[in-house]
Amino acid sequence: MLQINHISKTFGDFRALNDVNLHVSRGTVFGLLGPNGAGKTTLIRIINHIIHPDSGNLLFDGHPMTDEDVLQIGYLPEERGLYKKMKVGEQAIYLARLKGLDKGTAEKRLHEWFDRLEIDSWWNRKVEELSKGMQQKVQFVVTVLHEPQLLIFDEPFSGFDPVNADILKREILRLKSQGSTIIFSTHNMPSAEELCDEIALINHSEVVLSGPLAAIKEQHPGQDLDRIFIETVTGKTSNN
Repeated sequence: MLQINHISKTFGDFRALNDVNLHVSRGTVFGLLGPNGAGKTTLIRIINHIIHPDSGNLLFDGHPMTDEDVLQIGYLPEERGLYKKMKVGEQAIYLARLKGLDKGTAEKRLHEWFDRLEIDSWWNRKVEELSKGMQQKVQFVVTVLHEPQLLIFDEPFSGFDPVNADILKREILRLKSQGSTIIFSTHNMPSAEELCDEIALINHSEVVLSGPLAAIKEQHPGQDLDRIFIETVTGKTSNN
């Protein structure tokens, strides 16, 4: 679905990405993992054509990625942004139409999603009346509404209580079962372990480990992702 070839990016004297090579398989949940500041969000912005790399290229569905391909991406950024004074329903329709949906289709899909997530009663409330977690649910729906081929979630569970985090995890897995390809960026290793088929660990701008999660865990028997990551970036083996 997505091939990332020799991507590098610097900002002044700071190297954000250094020769990153990754392959995201169609129909999988791909974990883009690593600590804050590792380069994950920079890579996501490059995929979305928000910024351009200094070198390297992207292939989308087998061809060089274009601006038109970005229309086939749904992106939920870590920093959320909804218009506080607008009502939830009218804002969701507006954002859906920016993604190419007509008003009737947008409204139908929104009510289906809102009903499934039990948030239909929020339709006529202003965004500023919602909690941070409630706002994130709305933005999640808007991200997936146009049914893109590739979904990118950057720290999607930030601000959620465990119950709502589980609801969102369920919906991510349901989207995968329907054929979506998903990039899930996080520094939360337990969540990645629950959801991901393949992972890439990034540290200090470089990929330090990548591959199918099951194969990586076979190479590190009895260890969770937190321990695998620590050992990978420090070179120290656990005595436990």
